[in-house]
Amino acid sequence: MRAKWRIQTMPSLDRRLRSPVGFRRRSRIQILVVAFVCFVLFYECVLPRHHTRTNWTPESKSARCPEASIAMEVLVVVRTGATEALEKLPVHFDTTLRCVPDFVVYSDLEENIQGHHVNDVLNDVSETLKASGPEFELYEQLRTQRREGLNSTVHLGSGPSGSPENLSWKLDRFKFMPMVNKALLHRPTAKWFVFIEADTYLQWQNLLKYLAKFDSDQNYYIGKQMWIGEVLFAHGGSGFVLSAAAMRTVTNHWRPRMINYDKYTAENWAGDMVLGKVLRDAGVQLFWAFPHFQGDPVSSLDHSVTKIDRRPWCYAPITYHHMRETDIRKLWDFAEAWHRNERGVLLHRNVFKEHIAPNLATKVDGWDNFSMDTEPGVFESLKSCQAACTARDDCLQYSFVAGTCSTSKEIRYGNEAVTRCAEYSVAASKCVRWDKQTDSAVVQSGWMIERLGRYIEQMDRSCQGEEPMWVV
Repeated sequence: MRAKWRIQTMPSLDRRLRSPVGFRRRSRIQILVVAFVCFVLFYECVLPRHHTRTNWTPESKSARCPEASIAMEVLVVVRTGATEALEKLPVHFDTTLRCVPDFVVYSDLEENIQGHHVNDVLNDVSETLKASGPEFELYEQLRTQRREGLNSTVHLGSGPSGSPENLSWKLDRFKFMPMVNKALLHRPTAKWFVFIEADTYLQWQNLLKYLAKFDSDQNYYIGKQMWIGEVLFAHGGSGFVLSAAAMRTVTNHWRPRMINYDKYTAENWAGDMVLGKVLRDAGVQLFWAFPHFQGDPVSSLDHSVTKIDRRPWCYAPITYHHMRETDIRKLWDFAEAWHRNERGVLLHRNVFKEHIAPNLATKVDGWDNFSMDTEPGVFESLKSCQAACTARDDCLQYSFVAGTCSTSKEIRYGNEAVTRCAEYSVAASKCVRWDKQTDSAVVQSGWMIERLGRYIEQMDRSCQGEEPMWVV
């Protein structure tokens, strides 16, 4: 019976498919199937190569994320490199980028990290440029060998003037203009483009409040000012912002002159400076936004420092640079608690009073607070070093290791350490430590707690009341 059923039904089905009605139905089905397959291929294979979007939805959004509508008008752009991405990126997915509706990551290697796509920012540069220097040999290794291409490469840190021996650092300067161009193509409807690095801490709530004070239809280039020669630019590690108008202005200027600017980039060492030069050539001037944008991490920021007649204490922090993973998580937790309790705009002085000050003590073992004024003579202990600090009215902190006492009239938090900071670079916001200890002693640090209250009172008096001060 089963065989007979097949013989009877198959001709009937064949006749239906050969009929005009059956043919039209089959055509519609085929069209729908092809359209569906094309959509899936486009979504899975094309879109991820161009952008990374968070899993942000109104339903899943944390209650601590700001409700401001301007949040949907901002694209955050993270610039990184293969030598640091695995180490520095993941923490941001859990913290600083958690409330950001849209962000994109650009690097010198296309890959996926914790479910987020990292885009190759150099894939469209000219073949002539790729053949111009040894740094692009590293890029070619990354492109063809993936992360295995890093195995034979030496990676060094950078100082105040970069690191000429570090190929990944040298390659980074070529990323800036392609990054800006790609960001605009990726999100042409965005009103604000915020650029940070993988070790930049972004205070999202403060950023939104700040950007709401500006007009995105005007040419705005906002960041922490820095000079190299005669070129003024926004320091890349401190983060910077370009309005939609400025993005269109600078890319329209750069695209027809790309070859000339490639040559200029190859002749210089800082990509953020190159971007500043292109913006200046296009008629866009830098808006000096210090102290909202910081080149220092929280650990080494001197809250009493004064630059261009501004002191961080009274202002709202938007970024910190050179932030370690542990420091990012700690500051994120503190800021989240602050906003959860609806305490208003978070200021630098709030960070100091409630995030830093509670950790200060007269003695902390295995800690370096970056006291750099070496006291004359040989000291026996931290206690004798504390006495030397007490004898100076302006001394606020001290450190001791292996008979050496160092003091400071500034307050810096510092971080855990074994060896003492031999030299602190203000330009690079980095500590250069001794290669090795002379003995088994571990650095100890302390602060003049009885003078801390007076310091805070003096700093508070420098503010104009309790309201945050904004650079506008």
